[in-house]
Amino acid sequence: MGRLIKELGKKELLLFFVSMAVVALQVWAELSMIDRMQEVTLLVTTGSGTTAQVLIAGLKMLALAAGGVLCAVVVGYAASLIGANLAYKLRDKLFRQVQAFSMEEINKFSTASLITRSTNDVTQVQMLVAMGMQVALRAPIMAIWALSKIATKSWHWSLTVVGAVVLLCLMLAAIFLIAVPRFKKIQTLTDDINERMRENLTGLRVVRAFNAEDFQERKFEAANGALAKNNLVAHRVMAAIHPVMSVLMSGLTLAIYWIGIYLINAAAGAEKVVLYSEMVTFSAYAMQIVLSFMMMSFIFIMFPRAMVAARRIKEVLTTEPKIKDGARVNGLPGVSGEITFENVSFTYPDAESPVLESINFSVKEGETVAFIGSTGSGKTTVINLIPRFYDVSAGAIYLDGVNVKEYAQEALVKKIGYVSQKAVLFSGTVKQNVVYGSEGRKNEKENVFRALETASAYDFVMDKEGQENARIARGGANFSGGQKQRLSIARALYKKPEILIFDDSFSALDYKTDKELRSALKKEMKGTTVLIVAQRIGTIKDADKIIVMNEGKIAAVGKHKELLKTSDIYREIAASQLSEEELENE
Repeated sequence: MGRLIKELGKKELLLFFVSMAVVALQVWAELSMIDRMQEVTLLVTTGSGTTAQVLIAGLKMLALAAGGVLCAVVVGYAASLIGANLAYKLRDKLFRQVQAFSMEEINKFSTASLITRSTNDVTQVQMLVAMGMQVALRAPIMAIWALSKIATKSWHWSLTVVGAVVLLCLMLAAIFLIAVPRFKKIQTLTDDINERMRENLTGLRVVRAFNAEDFQERKFEAANGALAKNNLVAHRVMAAIHPVMSVLMSGLTLAIYWIGIYLINAAAGAEKVVLYSEMVTFSAYAMQIVLSFMMMSFIFIMFPRAMVAARRIKEVLTTEPKIKDGARVNGLPGVSGEITFENVSFTYPDAESPVLESINFSVKEGETVAFIGSTGSGKTTVINLIPRFYDVSAGAIYLDGVNVKEYAQEALVKKIGYVSQKAVLFSGTVKQNVVYGSEGRKNEKENVFRALETASAYDFVMDKEGQENARIARGGANFSGGQKQRLSIARALYKKPEILIFDDSFSALDYKTDKELRSALKKEMKGTTVLIVAQRIGTIKDADKIIVMNEGKIAAVGKHKELLKTSDIYREIAASQLSEEELENE
């Protein structure tokens, strides 16, 4: 929690110290009201005061009450502002930190957990800071000041207050020890709820297609039931605070008045009236002391959960990304779009065996290289190592003659246009999605249209209302799978990179559109190095080089016709897609 509080800026710290002064003023006003109450009690009970004196004392109490309310408003405003600013800074830092994470760190925390930490956990910390300033500052000042006021009073009364405070502290300590583990578990169970909900929403079509609603409901009910059960235990423990506090306060009042009866009876004459006024005043001070501890109990309710939330936030903020930024922004002079894999091996985190072993190949500028193989052969993993979604476990990858680890991340990705297996569109307009990450270029509209034409997306975009400014729903829900893929391809083309990577990005296209798109790419992107992962033989048959992958290793390298003769794996894949006549003609 301390590290997170350090995120407060100078403005927030200044507000905090001003709030401390205002809280002290508020406590002074409230305790001064009790002194004025004693004054009024003496004036009334002794009959020595005039009506004017009583009214003046009453007006003083009214002014002190108004001052206390004003101070409370100022502290409340400052606390809310500090809490909101802290939450803003924490969410901003979390977002930036996650942006720097590699896939390894993201998989370590899970998407659902990172969402919970950026929302629910930050809110818990914000609430603690906002409430803490209003309560945690006021309560100790009030308790210490009130104790100093009653220190000189009868030791009999003081002893009752000490006893009540000791009992209260023991109760709060016991509750705290029981509640902390429960609240820690609550945050983890909230991650599970988010994961179940997210899984159900993203896979809703599959759930309905397989009539699996009951199964999903049982999974959600299990996670929801565990969270509810844990919440019930934690809050039942916390619920004990209020009745115990009520019993303590009532018992303390009775004890003070019971002792007061004996003290007053033992006194003589005018001393009885003084003792009576002191008893009333002492009772008010004692209530303020107990109320201070009661207010602290609210913080004890919030603190365990906020403490767990703060640890989870800190865990993200202190996690060092495995992929370190290099310093280079350019490759070797005169080299562009060249890629070399030297004895590359890769093992996923926590995996028992490597996914890739001893991968060696090179790609020259302007070449089109395709990767094909059975599912799980390592095709996608190979190309994901180039933009450093993961770092190699052994060996090295060179881009333009320089190890990719030596590049600054921004410089590396500027060289690469990447189209993933799953077409990803962002809410906004077609134009915003096409220029995504490359905004501000000259002749923007003209280049957008050119990218759309090359990606075979121009016609259906022009048919949309608003054309290039047509709205795209979240996740591209208002476009078909093939349209989303073509828009994703247009985004990569608009970037005009040295290297284009297509990770099975033609799978949703019909054969005719696939052929037209590849023909347009060959014409418009001449001189650009192209890497294609595909399952269709028709998509890759014209590539300059085809790399056949099998169980994480390169099984064969060559052109289409060569591989039909030399590679059993490639011929088997071709035979599953082409007729005997087509194979013979090839």
